[in-house]
Amino acid sequence: MSLPPAAELERGLIEIRTTFGSRQEASACAERLVAAGLAACVQVDGPVLSTYRWRSAVETAEEWRCTCKTTGSQRDACIEAIVAHHPYQTPQLTVTAIEASAGYAAWVRESLEAS
Repeated sequence: MSLPPAAELERGLIEIRTTFGSRQEASACAERLVAAGLAACVQVDGPVLSTYRWRSAVETAEEWRCTCKTTGSQRDACIEAIVAHHPYQTPQLTVTAIEASAGYAAWVRESLEAS
């Protein structure tokens, strides 16, 4: 399968990533966001091993990553919903503007409009 020409890629989609301490928490987040129409798709993967500094100590933890596909217009509401239910004091929240094939971009938009 070849990639579509750049002219066929569309902008306007957002990918939001966060992590959770358990698969159950990550899956619950995914279900909430899709059911509420805030994300068309949330992929849960893991476990991933995270090493980070917290309160002056180096910590290591097993986490599960959520990658949320949404639109720019749903970005803030999606982030608010993640934060409202997140068990971490300072959750990871990264937001990236992405380009996608025209068909996938249309599916994302249609999925969010149907909710």
